[in-house]
Amino acid sequence: MTTTGADAREPFLRLAPAAHARGAVTLPGSKSISNRALLLAALAEGTTGLEGLLDSDDTRVMRAALRALGLDLRQDEGRVCLEGAADWPQKRADLFLGNAGTAFRPLTAALAMMGGDYRLSGVPRMHERPIGDLVDALRSLGCEIAYEGREGYPPLRIGRGRLDVSRPVRVRGAVSSQFLTALLMAAPIAARRAGRDVVIELDGPLISKPYILITLNLMERFGVCVRREGWQRFIIPAEARYRAPGRYRIEGDASSASYFLGLGAIAGGPVRIEGVGGDSIQGDVAFAEVVEAMGARVEREADALVVSGRAVADGGRLRAFDRDFNLIPDAAMTAAVLALYADGPCRLRNIASWRVKETDRIAAMHAELARLGARVESDADSLTVHPLPAGDWRAAEIRTYDDHRMAMCFSLAAFGPVPVTILDPGCVSKTYPGYFKDFHRLLGVERGGAAPAPVITIDGPTASGKGTIAQKVAQALGWHVLDSGALYRLTALAVLREGGDGADEAQAARLARSLDIRFEPDAILMGGEDVSALIRQEEVGNLASRVAAWPAVREALLACQRAFRQAPGLVGDGRDMGTVVFPDAPLKIFLDADVEVRAQRRYKQLKDKGFSANLDDLLQDLRARDARDRGRAHAPLVAAADAVTVDSSHQGIDDVVRQVLDLWSARGPA
Repeated sequence: MTTTGADAREPFLRLAPAAHARGAVTLPGSKSISNRALLLAALAEGTTGLEGLLDSDDTRVMRAALRALGLDLRQDEGRVCLEGAADWPQKRADLFLGNAGTAFRPLTAALAMMGGDYRLSGVPRMHERPIGDLVDALRSLGCEIAYEGREGYPPLRIGRGRLDVSRPVRVRGAVSSQFLTALLMAAPIAARRAGRDVVIELDGPLISKPYILITLNLMERFGVCVRREGWQRFIIPAEARYRAPGRYRIEGDASSASYFLGLGAIAGGPVRIEGVGGDSIQGDVAFAEVVEAMGARVEREADALVVSGRAVADGGRLRAFDRDFNLIPDAAMTAAVLALYADGPCRLRNIASWRVKETDRIAAMHAELARLGARVESDADSLTVHPLPAGDWRAAEIRTYDDHRMAMCFSLAAFGPVPVTILDPGCVSKTYPGYFKDFHRLLGVERGGAAPAPVITIDGPTASGKGTIAQKVAQALGWHVLDSGALYRLTALAVLREGGDGADEAQAARLARSLDIRFEPDAILMGGEDVSALIRQEEVGNLASRVAAWPAVREALLACQRAFRQAPGLVGDGRDMGTVVFPDAPLKIFLDADVEVRAQRRYKQLKDKGFSANLDDLLQDLRARDARDRGRAHAPLVAAADAVTVDSSHQGIDDVVRQVLDLWSARGPA
């Protein structure tokens, strides 16, 4: 999320000069595989359980689209289960697909072959990404597709055409391999309806062949074998039918592995990358060969890579390269930043596809490398980067252009001798929401000693919205989040389960010290049990307010709360975050709202979750809880002297989030 206002800058992440990195990281699921698997599962007969599915912006828009089309998706024991259908129930839908090419292109092909009344749109950048080659190919099959705006670009309108597969369908593959992938995955729809083979022929060269191999591999896993004649002709047999494979595990994202391969190459290592290895079906795993050629050592296991390299902060240098990156264009972006640490100029060739990605990546990479002080040359399909001597580095704010890969690959610029600031780090949510947390966890001691991670505290009374605001601010910044109220609720739940009523301070403090808890993205676990819903019950909340008044309990939980302060930063919400837990926080927010408004919010929250609630009782409880919180002797609810008070009574969530981000951005990246 970006900030608003004429003079406001985007949220930022400051990276101090780093020296070394080591440790292990588990990759999120592959974006390329996740969205392909979702589509194939939606087209397959039977139920598919997808394990390791990436949870990111791109996969969320695909899942939302499939639900809008009438398909049943549900979460079940860590898997996403999907009941497929050869013909989808909903024949009319308006689908918003963000900037997800892996959702937009394949869904265009599938819906065009099924026929219906569909509109497909995205963010403004998606409407600048060409789709004409795919539309031309689909129209040649008899599909009905119209452009709403500029010819050759989304948004699109899809109607009910008459399929004709009597002749081969031709498609260009020089702009994006996703056009061929879309046709291949949707072709069994046309083959089934026409009762004959569908033949796809390439018109001209094909870029990014490894991504087509991913598509063919997945289609075979779902029961459809494509006959391939070189890279020019593909035959989908008339009898092709997708069948659910039961459980299907999605491997880690090989494009995301490139950042950690690069990290190990310049930071000594070893860095162990789990989730993708020598058995990967993804072409980007070949980036391991790139860092090896630059001087790193890579060990390959079936499901892991281990990389060690040269500590450039200690004077080490990578070997320069002149390389064709046509097959791995996404991972190639990492090589462009690694070139800063090489022993000579590095040239990346055959990367014209960068021009039509999330941004014009050749122009963006040229501009931001130059911002660091590097000499850069670029043309239509290549980039040459000259290495930076230690004295030529410039501290810089790196623009990310709402491009997740720009943000992630420029994290590696932190191993130069000057601080680097990443603007809009939250854009990594497109494919890897937790990237900067994982990156910082692997870093060693920063040069000159490590400063404490920055903290934004959000204090306020019950139901002021501080938990929701904290979550969204943390997501926008790519930071950790601490819901301190959950710790007191967990303590209260433990007291209740031991038969207590909160009157015994020693009992409550003992249980607080021994909490066996784990915070996960979608759950709070206590003793391995998901208690997320239980701790939101009014009985637990009322007891939590009483338990929190005990000094021994607050002392028991103080160290636990401070342990959440980890790089790249923390957003903590509670009642004494800015006054007691993090008194040195550079930004403190006191979030307030009228008690009547807060009662209405809590009432709606409880009703939405299926709990019974009485508005008058809630209002009375909130007033009593406010009095307890403000009147307790130890760490009372009060705004810190240097806090900014924000009244959320008549503001929406997004308005408050923007206000907090503006306040943080106004402090600058120093």
